[in-house]
Amino acid sequence: MFDFSDPTMLAIFKLGGCDITKPELMTWLAREEEAGFVLCDDENLARFLNGLIIKNRGPKEDGIPEPEKRLTNNIVLRKLKIALNLQADDLLEMLKLNDFALGPHELSALFRRPDHKNYRVCLDQLLRNFLDGMEKHYRSKKDEPKTS
Repeated sequence: MFDFSDPTMLAIFKLGGCDITKPELMTWLAREEEAGFVLCDDENLARFLNGLIIKNRGPKEDGIPEPEKRLTNNIVLRKLKIALNLQADDLLEMLKLNDFALGPHELSALFRRPDHKNYRVCLDQLLRNFLDGMEKHYRSKKDEPKTS
């Protein structure tokens, strides 16, 4: 989606507190059907997302956040929202790029505490459509001609 180089990916993991090697990264980036594929566990994905937040927004005063042991789609969506400094309108627009309709109130329910009465679980379909729309958004920006 962002077309990060391998050194950039390794640096983002390191910012999140995960010092991995290039061969280890390659196993996580391989396709499922490829030999050597290894599923990136939740904790390492959380470290990457934390590193992306630090890369884009700067470090917090209290250091690197402790990664979640178990990620939910809601947490992934929240971390991407923070890392990319996205507002509700940005998220809704990216969903529209994939012809996925969601109202502002439905969106805000995804970011509530799980014990809140209006909390809504982010289903796989919603996260998949958001990631697809996000890719369309960022790839189209990359392909736009640069103006002086």
